[in-house]
Amino acid sequence: QKVFRVIPQNDEQVEIINSIASHIEVDFWQPDSVTLVKPKMQVDFRVEADISSEVGELLKESGMEYRVLIDNLQAAVDAQFDSKARATGHSYEKYNNWETIAAWTADIAAQNPDLVSHSVIGETYEGRPMYLLKVGKSGANKAAIFIDCGFHAREWISPAFCQWFVKEAVGTYGKDTTMTTLLDSLDFYVLPVVNIDGYVYTWTNVSTSCWKCQLLKLSLNLYLYFTIPFQDRMWRKTRSKNAGSRCLGTDPNRNFNAGWCSIGASKSPCDSTYCGSEPESEKETKALADFIRQHLSTIKAYLTIHSYSQLLLFPYSYTYKLPSHYEELNSIARAASEQLSSLYNTKYTYGPGATTIYPAAGGSDDWVYDQGIKYAFTFELRDTGRYGFVLPESQIKPTCEETLLAVKYIANYTLKHLY
Repeated sequence: QKVFRVIPQNDEQVEIINSIASHIEVDFWQPDSVTLVKPKMQVDFRVEADISSEVGELLKESGMEYRVLIDNLQAAVDAQFDSKARATGHSYEKYNNWETIAAWTADIAAQNPDLVSHSVIGETYEGRPMYLLKVGKSGANKAAIFIDCGFHAREWISPAFCQWFVKEAVGTYGKDTTMTTLLDSLDFYVLPVVNIDGYVYTWTNVSTSCWKCQLLKLSLNLYLYFTIPFQDRMWRKTRSKNAGSRCLGTDPNRNFNAGWCSIGASKSPCDSTYCGSEPESEKETKALADFIRQHLSTIKAYLTIHSYSQLLLFPYSYTYKLPSHYEELNSIARAASEQLSSLYNTKYTYGPGATTIYPAAGGSDDWVYDQGIKYAFTFELRDTGRYGFVLPESQIKPTCEETLLAVKYIANYTLKHLY
């Protein structure tokens, strides 16, 4: 399979992309859906290997500017696992499966009882417990910051950051003055994976070495078998059944009651941006929303971690209207982006979701903001498409290190501007 990048120059070329998507199965990486494609926009999409040459020809004939971002997606999937830390068990510098992450949540709490507590806020469609870590020194009536990762199953760098954040919090408490002040004064609620069922599914048939490559050389007849892992690794939604449809899953980040399903979301269960049968139809989004509603008086900031694109977004995404705290949120985003880029010069774009990338209703950040949590931000981590969702493990450490600087900045700002 191949991942293409195209930049349609006009409505006619946008129509060509629409036509391709209506005739063959196209997985849009950026933007999330063909309905969001507009002229001059960078569009990344994945197609099956057997039709990739025809797609290339069609793009060429139309005069559309395009390039192949990833020539062999299976090779890129295998190459993700390039960490030297291939040890069994948990590692902060590799992608961990759900079983490993679940065990880690219990271990990190048991090893740091003065700083970390472990709870369950609900369960997923498939019955998995949703573990939440509360990180901070115990104290009465502390303000809190909520951080979640793993909304979209294929965005593996996201849960890696939540784990890294907890590691840094417990590892630098008492040494790093900023982190010590933050943990003394605030609680951090960390939800390491929101969409656990989807995340588990993306690990189905994923190889951590290239034994497939060896087998492939033995028999071309295995070709069809080897196209299966992409579908699993590139899954985005939850895994719930949809009434009257063979297609599974809802996009959890289109499932909140914030302009629900009005724009940039789909009413079709087969689409990757399906908004669900109603707001909070998913057990996972309902559990998250219930927890936030129960803690509205203390949660002062909300950070949700996604990938990819290197963006720092704030409300709104469901409307082009600017939030009432636009100036303040924009200046926080600017300063946080500067902090982030200070380490490895990674450039981030920042601004309100709808105007910075595209409109999308039903997102958690917009819903949280409308609940009265002023400091609501969405991070889209590395990269800008070279690897996209299959970011190599060797980039986990630098990605998490730089992101931590921005998160600490926002947390510190929140602490100094409690409301």
